[in-house]
Amino acid sequence: MDVLREIGNIGAGNAMTALSQMLNCKVDMRVPQVKLLGFSEVGALMGGEEQIMVGVFLAVEGDITGSMMFLVEQKSAKHLINKIMMGMASEGDEFNEMELSAMKEVGNIITGAYLNSLSMLTNLKIYPSPPELTVDMAGAILSVPAIEFGILGDNILLIQSQFFDETQIDGYFILIPDLDSYGKILSSLGMAV
Repeated sequence: MDVLREIGNIGAGNAMTALSQMLNCKVDMRVPQVKLLGFSEVGALMGGEEQIMVGVFLAVEGDITGSMMFLVEQKSAKHLINKIMMGMASEGDEFNEMELSAMKEVGNIITGAYLNSLSMLTNLKIYPSPPELTVDMAGAILSVPAIEFGILGDNILLIQSQFFDETQIDGYFILIPDLDSYGKILSSLGMAV
């Protein structure tokens, strides 16, 4: 668990550095909370399965396989988009096509930074697929990788990162390596599996 926590800390730190550069402003981050949870527990941690979230999902390929997600509450996503678009985001909670595209790019950059740090730490080749974005209830978003990877009931690595400029934002990185990939990650770090 300590090794997984360290991977989470390094990955989230690199992701927040990338976000700070993208926003061209200082982004502070609290120490991420790293948890190994069952799928059924994750929705409750995000404020309930009905909580509206923006989710960026991508497949992970190469030496390890699985998926990676970044989820953020709808209002927080709107705040990030407004920062990127220099105050030109639309009013209200809904997103137009340009805003969805901007959020997809945010997700792509920060999940890419996270996976790049994992790759460098483990010396494993890790390739992300192009990202997909959705706005939906947390439970619905989380059901996609559970169904796709057939791992409902298995544990996932959840990294909850609180970051803020003038607004606190709760972001959630979810790394879902397949069972063989967990072993490869730990072996590459010198841990007996």
